[in-house]
Amino acid sequence: MEQEKDIAKAPSLDYETGKSSFLDEDAMKLAEMGYTQDMKRNFSVWSVLGVGFSLTNSWFGISAAMITGINSGGPLLIIYGIILIALISTCVGISLSELASALPNAGGQYFWANELAPKRYANFASYLTGWFAWTGSIFTSASVALAMGSALVGCWQLGHPDFVIKPWHVFVAYQITNIFCFFFNCYGKTLPKVATFTLWISLVSFFVLLVAVPASAPTHQHAKFVFATFINNTGWSQNGIAFIVGLVNTNWAFACLDCATHMAEEVHKPERMIPIAIMGTVAIGFVTSWFFSISMFFSIVGDFSDIAGTSTLVPILELFYRAFSENTAGAIFAEILIILTGYGCLIASHTWQSRLCWSFARDRGLPGHQWLSKVHPTLGVPVVAHFVSCAWVAAVGCLYLGSYTAFNSMVTACIVLLYVSYAIPVVCLLIKGRDNIQHGPFWLGPIGLFSNIVLLAWTLFTIIMYSFPYAKPVLASNMNYVSAVYGVVITLMTTDWVVRGRKSYRGQESRHAEVEDVVRRESVG
Repeated sequence: MEQEKDIAKAPSLDYETGKSSFLDEDAMKLAEMGYTQDMKRNFSVWSVLGVGFSLTNSWFGISAAMITGINSGGPLLIIYGIILIALISTCVGISLSELASALPNAGGQYFWANELAPKRYANFASYLTGWFAWTGSIFTSASVALAMGSALVGCWQLGHPDFVIKPWHVFVAYQITNIFCFFFNCYGKTLPKVATFTLWISLVSFFVLLVAVPASAPTHQHAKFVFATFINNTGWSQNGIAFIVGLVNTNWAFACLDCATHMAEEVHKPERMIPIAIMGTVAIGFVTSWFFSISMFFSIVGDFSDIAGTSTLVPILELFYRAFSENTAGAIFAEILIILTGYGCLIASHTWQSRLCWSFARDRGLPGHQWLSKVHPTLGVPVVAHFVSCAWVAAVGCLYLGSYTAFNSMVTACIVLLYVSYAIPVVCLLIKGRDNIQHGPFWLGPIGLFSNIVLLAWTLFTIIMYSFPYAKPVLASNMNYVSAVYGVVITLMTTDWVVRGRKSYRGQESRHAEVEDVVRRESVG
């Protein structure tokens, strides 16, 4: 106990100079974990919720993946799939919230794994988790950038019917979108306001579309189509497999729930605020996505196959166009609301991936960690980590030019990799014993244990079932290449671990030893 008190007296430690400064209680807790207070705590619970929800943004995710999901299960898949995924996401959110409350740190799941795993395996478990989480965030940003690039090009095509969309058109729009959103994460003081603004943009856009689209549609689908129609265009003879194959699209709309955990060092009292942001994201996500889906399905006008095969390559835009009685301006305005929401999503995704990169680099988990771990003293953000992460997103976009199916497999991989990154610290927690760690304010006991089990079971389910081919017969053009994506990620990670990581990675023992050493030198001085 005396040692813990001594450590708490040195909340902010500079390991290069050996100097310490006395800050607030949040910084003291951070110092006990072995970290300095490098980021300013500029975020409120609303702005953290803004980042978390803007990234997950379930109703936007449904709008981007709606038609793909329909081909693998129809409206029935989307309507009931949202309920299923929301229930699972509640368990995921509870599991993350408990750990974020007990161990609030920007490292999130990789930090938890290091603290909870048996000492012999702690560094490797943490390193594995960090790589899965960061690559998952890169793939997520790429998927959002592609959705925005497709939407922009689709709007142009709708206004110019003779224009034929080619892959390079979408690729250019993808890169422009990625670069544009990059700049919003370059200044720390304005980022909380941007996050709050994008939260309200999303909610206002949702409400406008929820009301305007069905109100304008000249005809409406019947309730049986919306709530009881199953469509199987996958080629799978078993409807159950078709449902599961399509479920990945609904799952994408509830991915990235760990985002708020990586803002733990930028908000006061993170042990309370982060769980609020996570559970709030799940709740708002379910309400908005479910009602949005019902509203859009009732508003489908004409033959569904024509909407799915639109020349804009953006089915939701074609749905708007028909619902507004083929009014081009009205459809484009509705899609602009989607695009603005998507930009907010990508800005939040950039925030997320940069914080993951920066925090992981602090513990030397990535090559070039000496640069990636720096926070710009004036801008107040990890600029190098942000730039490198966005550069990887730009590079991943090149995959779209080669094969859309391969790119789509990467989207599937991002979901599974993130679940695995959540599962590793939960496994470590169960091995250590849920009652053998100091609980935070958010701790649900038996409900938390049940949530942990659901998370682990669902992770195993996704690893297996989301690897199935998207359609049959299986061809190079429709193959699920997710296993190849796993192989590339694991190869890169293993190579770095063998060459560099196993020697230089800073685990729990090293962090605490550094803290104790600085405290000892301070007390002697």
